[in-house]
Amino acid sequence: MTSVAGAARDGDRRNVSDVVGVLVLGACAAWSLITAAVHDGRPEGVLLALLAVAAGYAAGRISGALLPVAAPCAAALTALGLAVGLPRLAQGPEIVAPLGHAGATAALLTLAAGAACCAAWTTGSLVLRLLLRLLAVGIAVTSAALGSASGLVTCLAVLLCSLAAGRMRHRGPGILGLALAATAVSGLTWAVAGNAVPGGLAESLRGQLTPHRIDLWHDALRLAREDTALGVGPGRFGELSATAGQSLLPDGKPHSAPLQMAAEQGVTGVVLLAAAFCWLLYALWRSPRSTPVVLTAGAALTALAAIAAVGNALSFTIVSVGAGLLAGLATAHPLAEEPAPG
Repeated sequence: MTSVAGAARDGDRRNVSDVVGVLVLGACAAWSLITAAVHDGRPEGVLLALLAVAAGYAAGRISGALLPVAAPCAAALTALGLAVGLPRLAQGPEIVAPLGHAGATAALLTLAAGAACCAAWTTGSLVLRLLLRLLAVGIAVTSAALGSASGLVTCLAVLLCSLAAGRMRHRGPGILGLALAATAVSGLTWAVAGNAVPGGLAESLRGQLTPHRIDLWHDALRLAREDTALGVGPGRFGELSATAGQSLLPDGKPHSAPLQMAAEQGVTGVVLLAAAFCWLLYALWRSPRSTPVVLTAGAALTALAAIAAVGNALSFTIVSVGAGLLAGLATAHPLAEEPAPG
């Protein structure tokens, strides 16, 4: 009777988080269509990203239930192969174009490290667990070999958070900490865009982020202030940004997901973007998986949010699919009982 009651509670938790996810993603899609209709925008990119997240999440839930160890391991190897094998995601000699490609590479490597660590916590074999953690270390080394400093930092952060998660009895404080970390990075991005950072720190960040990227952020904040309610319309930043127009290889993006939403969809778009991330954390909190798996996936998704706050990673469909897939893997209900973390 106890096991039946526990299964019923797990089912109720999953149903609630799934309903919340449908409502949030549906609201994001509807709002992009509304702002596009008002300003003659192009919502295709937003709709494709939402579809990619939903498809990845569904695939993760199914594969995670059937193959709780093999599925995240295969996801990690696939993401690693894509980061290394796709030339458009690797850094090149150009000055402007790698802003987006470098972020996508770092995002894929971060998701790969998160998937490998999730697989490590899922298996009951100590040898396989060690091999999977060595795979995560290898992914971090690959980031360094590809010249992705941000990927190296985020992969190591995910690995360390995963190891620390094994000592946590309750996932609530960990989930709260991840939410605060994502908020801090987004807040710093807004502060830099609004010239609200002290001089010394501002100069240091300007050197790290490049003046071109910060000028794009200034343009995004200016456009957001011109129409706070609705923004300028999805896909129209490149048309209205002077900095983007002067770029040798413009991509029409401000290279910051929160600032892009603020510029193109107004304050409601920013709220919906934050709601989508909070839904992922909420789904992890309600997940029937073990706490180490949940917090490892949460750390990888938070690292992805940080990369997206200062880059263009979410404009790559494969990254959106990977984010949804990892979240689905970490919220799936395996058909077999998971081994206890040790």
